[in-house]
Amino acid sequence: MSDFEHLVESLAEKCRHMSDQERIAQLTTPRWLGYPRAKEIDTTLEWLFNHPRVARMPNVLLIGRTNNGKTGVVSRFAARHLPSDNPGGESIIAPVLMVQTPPKPTEAGFYTEILHPLLKRLPNGTVADKRARVVEILRQVQLKVLIIDEMHNMLAATAPAQREFLNVIKYLSNELQISMIGVGDETLISAVGIDPQIQNRFTPEILPKWKVGLEFNRLLASFEKVLPLRKASGLVDPILAMKLAALCEGTIGELSLLLNKASAYAISRGQEQITVDVLNQCGYVSPSQRKLINVEI
Repeated sequence: MSDFEHLVESLAEKCRHMSDQERIAQLTTPRWLGYPRAKEIDTTLEWLFNHPRVARMPNVLLIGRTNNGKTGVVSRFAARHLPSDNPGGESIIAPVLMVQTPPKPTEAGFYTEILHPLLKRLPNGTVADKRARVVEILRQVQLKVLIIDEMHNMLAATAPAQREFLNVIKYLSNELQISMIGVGDETLISAVGIDPQIQNRFTPEILPKWKVGLEFNRLLASFEKVLPLRKASGLVDPILAMKLAALCEGTIGELSLLLNKASAYAISRGQEQITVDVLNQCGYVSPSQRKLINVEI
């Protein structure tokens, strides 16, 4: 096999004209690997987007461990439905809006987060005034889907404040007839569980921990096609696959970081493929090792 022949054709041709440093820089380029579970969830999000407005709109909780691709999935969905200028209209059209839950959410703080990407400010006055303004603006932009990232942050609030936050979500969904996508880690299911009505309205979609097996091998094969190495590494080799699964501890974000570090090391040393020795020497530190280092410090 000639150099780069194992890569996707467009990347292979590009790599043939790149220096080693340019190929190392290429590793930081964002990439989307459409593995089956991500595609299933993506289809569900599109279904939400196309759902007609009804009294009780469908909603989704996207649950997964930290660094397991949740934000990537919803960001890709949001990027397909960007705001449009709406020339001649009173405001832009923003069918999908992605916001982050404040570290310690309050009703007013959440409204601030919602209006920030729309370049709008909350009025002075009562919370009711702020709520009315948010509803008015979201109607103007014709919002259909609100993505709430890091929704598990609500657990940092007191129990009454958590209920208040969930009531706000319920109110906005009812009043505007919009769908919600709550994104968070494994604690989010129990957080939402304090309000049975909210829990019943949200269908959980899980991004599971990756384990050695057929789906993991398919993921590794997809990665191998986009890592700018001259030689194929054979990442699906059982020994390599087990090593990769153990080091990344089951999350796609860590796997991507590990493979990037290993690829950069292999390119800089002239080895041009990932081996067990490269994985041991590339300087990657696993999540559990990082925790131990923090404890020692």
